[in-house]
Amino acid sequence: MAGEVSSELIISPRSQSVRDDLTDAPGWPAYAADLRTAVATVIDKSTAGTLEVGELLVGEPLQDSCSALRNGVEVRPAEAVRLVEAMVSGSGPYCRLSRPGRLQIESGWDGAVHLYVGSGTATELSGLGGGELSLRWRQAEPEPVEVSKPVTAVADESFWNAVREASQRFTLLCERWAHGAHGCTWFRVTPGNAADVARLVRPRSLLCVGTEPDLRPRTELLEDDFTAFVDPASPGELAYRAFPGGADDLSDVTGEGFPFMLADTDVERWCAVVPDPDGVVRGQWEDPAGQYA
Repeated sequence: MAGEVSSELIISPRSQSVRDDLTDAPGWPAYAADLRTAVATVIDKSTAGTLEVGELLVGEPLQDSCSALRNGVEVRPAEAVRLVEAMVSGSGPYCRLSRPGRLQIESGWDGAVHLYVGSGTATELSGLGGGELSLRWRQAEPEPVEVSKPVTAVADESFWNAVREASQRFTLLCERWAHGAHGCTWFRVTPGNAADVARLVRPRSLLCVGTEPDLRPRTELLEDDFTAFVDPASPGELAYRAFPGGADDLSDVTGEGFPFMLADTDVERWCAVVPDPDGVVRGQWEDPAGQYA
């Protein structure tokens, strides 16, 4: 994308109170309305059409209107505008929206959004502004996504054959389809449902597999990232709660109805990325164990 979208437009609230308090500020509705109009105009002038979702981060459960959101999904301009408003409001979900060579949109801080466009589009947008918006232009390209030690293994037929073989023992599979505490789906895999799980996982997801993991609740797990389950023995999708950064006390976990605990490191040694339907792996994930460079 270098040399193609080299003009950056930073849109932020004109009002300091809106920058500080976002949706709690009295001036937020006016800013949000002007922001929606401006972002829609940029998308239109960029002739981007649909925009691709990338670098998805889900810190809260997705609302029904966003339930199909995944990396690689194409969203229409109206949905892109709604996603931008949700990001700058601080509610999320957060993602990068892009159309190579035409437009890239990223959320900023304090109610701001960064839009990268081509020089021709920047010229067409020279009159954009006014109302509750503060606009700043500068020559800049979006920062590339850097993954120093990516997972290179592919969730192909041989991977699933190995998972099916492993599932003769107690096996858990985590599909990480977004960053964040709510960006995972967990499965108990068995020889009878391995094919179904393979069909359920989405392209560009990171899959991590653990066999015969220790699920006892232990105080030594509390200091690091772990996941707790209601009933991991039930085949298929599992009810879980992620504890990034750990927890203070076992009662914070078991007292909420999650009596089984799994250290995240227990499923970091066998990972693979789900390819796109054309067989190409486009999802980029840092290898959690640092051994798939």
